[in-house]
Amino acid sequence: MNKTKDHKDLLPRPLEGIRVVEYGLFHAGPGATAILGDLGAEVIKIESRAGDPERYWTRLGQMDLALPGGESAMFQVSNRNKKGIGLDIKNPAGRKVFHRLIQNADVFLTNIRKSTKKKLQIDYHSLLSVNPKLIHANVSGYGPEGPMSDLGAFDPLGLARSGMMFVSGREEPLLMHIGILDQAASMTMSHAIVTALFVRERRGVGQEIHVSLFGTAQWLMHPTLMIGNLLSVEPVVHHDRNAHSPLRNFFRCRDGEWIIGAHHPEERYWKRFCDATGQTHLADDPRYATLEARAVNSRELVEHFDGVFARKTRDEWMEIFLTQGLMFCSIQHASEVKDDIQAKVNGYVVDHVDSNLGTVQIPGYPIHFSECTAGTQTLAPSLGEHTAEVLRKSGYTESEIEEMMVAGAVF
Repeated sequence: MNKTKDHKDLLPRPLEGIRVVEYGLFHAGPGATAILGDLGAEVIKIESRAGDPERYWTRLGQMDLALPGGESAMFQVSNRNKKGIGLDIKNPAGRKVFHRLIQNADVFLTNIRKSTKKKLQIDYHSLLSVNPKLIHANVSGYGPEGPMSDLGAFDPLGLARSGMMFVSGREEPLLMHIGILDQAASMTMSHAIVTALFVRERRGVGQEIHVSLFGTAQWLMHPTLMIGNLLSVEPVVHHDRNAHSPLRNFFRCRDGEWIIGAHHPEERYWKRFCDATGQTHLADDPRYATLEARAVNSRELVEHFDGVFARKTRDEWMEIFLTQGLMFCSIQHASEVKDDIQAKVNGYVVDHVDSNLGTVQIPGYPIHFSECTAGTQTLAPSLGEHTAEVLRKSGYTESEIEEMMVAGAVF
């Protein structure tokens, strides 16, 4: 272990001392409390006896999501850093336990439907008397108001309603990969919770906060929507590579791998790009010498560079472009990222030792603090793994815990 890591291990975590209680399912929402756990908050995940359905979500289309033991890999994504407690909040004794947890919590998060929250008496107004300074965090599909406010939703539905499925440049709608919007909503909610904690620190008040898949997708689409609204257009960048400059395009290399460039302003880089690719004779060619000329003749220019890039491997091209200070990047497969030197040295991918899974490589926390540290501390708990521990910490005696377990209030 190096000195830097030793030093970081001694640093405090930003949210140490913050206690979070979660009653959530799947990823949008529970992913937010996992992030708070990365930041050092204590996160208590409440599950009913059936458990979070995400535990058992082991297939997505043709992809098998099952880990050894049968639980879903996706459950690990959503529930790192948490203590799991089995609790029946419909049971009178279980409700008392729940209220005690809420009394001692800073944040409560749920992503169940509005009507169900009221039925279970875990909505904001029901818990206000239990803890008036509580941050009550809610994640929904479409927002707290309107005709769809009590409908359930998953990631693809938020992508669809926001317009995001039509920004790929293809004519047909296209879904993004696994849980992208769920993760974005979780990041948005973690941001909202930290903001609400800051407000409470300054003004001494708790509050209800709400994040939705639809709203998050629109936030991600902010540039697209603003451009479209201001110019009264449908802002779609066409999928056809031949319609773009080679300075903002992607190419297949000799080894079958791909590389992409993104350069602005193009005039600054055009000659350097031509020199680096051995095409110096094109730099002053009137067909390509200006931005306007390259737009007119983009098809033949891109076809020419398709042949040029096919002469070297992706790594050979990257070495050239890095030396020349050109903004190219390898188009990597997800399986390659764990071996990426940039990911390793910056802690974007880290090793984690788990008692069940062994040493696994997981995404690291992507923000660097000079005076704090953050990142995954534990992987997801088994169902009810920390029930007794959480209850002891909440002041219950061993006999009280045993009595509640026999009564089925906790498990």
